[in-house]
Amino acid sequence: MTIRGFGVTGPALAVLLWGATSAGAHAFLDRADPRVGSTVRTPPAQVRLWFTESLEPAFSSAQVVNEAGGRVDRGNGQVDPANPALLSVALQPLPPGTYKVIWRVLSVDSHVTEGDFTFRVAP
Repeated sequence: MTIRGFGVTGPALAVLLWGATSAGAHAFLDRADPRVGSTVRTPPAQVRLWFTESLEPAFSSAQVVNEAGGRVDRGNGQVDPANPALLSVALQPLPPGTYKVIWRVLSVDSHVTEGDFTFRVAP
């Protein structure tokens, strides 16, 4: 089969369409609490990250560091069993300052995504 004017055969078209649908299957950060780039007055007890796809719990992690690069999370990051697109990590009590959230996740379709963002605790 050839699509008129495009010269694309049936098998080539199938490959193109498969690539287009699988590209959208990565788990991207949808939202976070505290919000990306936000300033909060009350130090949060945890960071919660919602993704666009379900995550593989054994291969998904998040950590939070202070301005000096020291970890301030409790090392207990986990995917929520009731919502496999939610990753959370508990925090130690945070003094005022800027904090960086670093995440790396594996979606159930086997694609890895990673990123980071900051939030600030106001004095």
